[in-house]
Amino acid sequence: MGFWDFFWLLIWSYIFVAYLMLLFHIVMDVFRDPDLGGFAKALWTIGLIVAPFLLALIYLIARGGGMAERQGAAGRQAQAERDRYIKSAAGTPNSADEIASAKALLDDGSINQNEYERLKVKALA
Repeated sequence: MGFWDFFWLLIWSYIFVAYLMLLFHIVMDVFRDPDLGGFAKALWTIGLIVAPFLLALIYLIARGGGMAERQGAAGRQAQAERDRYIKSAAGTPNSADEIASAKALLDDGSINQNEYERLKVKALA
């Protein structure tokens, strides 16, 4: 196998992997889309198996604009869930706990009324 044979093998391998990634993204988008019914999802999936090149091109032309929106929405949802989990795992106190601890400091005399009000506003923000 010469250099050019190896070079073309690399090029075609790259194109094939890129095509497979595109198909996986399309299939994930089909199943992620809440606007599509079950029958439409089945038709797109069967179509991608029967005529993958043609249907991938049609899907990108017809529904490609919404792919980025749905992927962005899924990313934002995952980020919100991750943030919610981190807050719960870190044991961050809620507003009522922060206000109660500030009130205890005020009653103890560690802080004055102005500092208590500032902490209360911060906890409620």
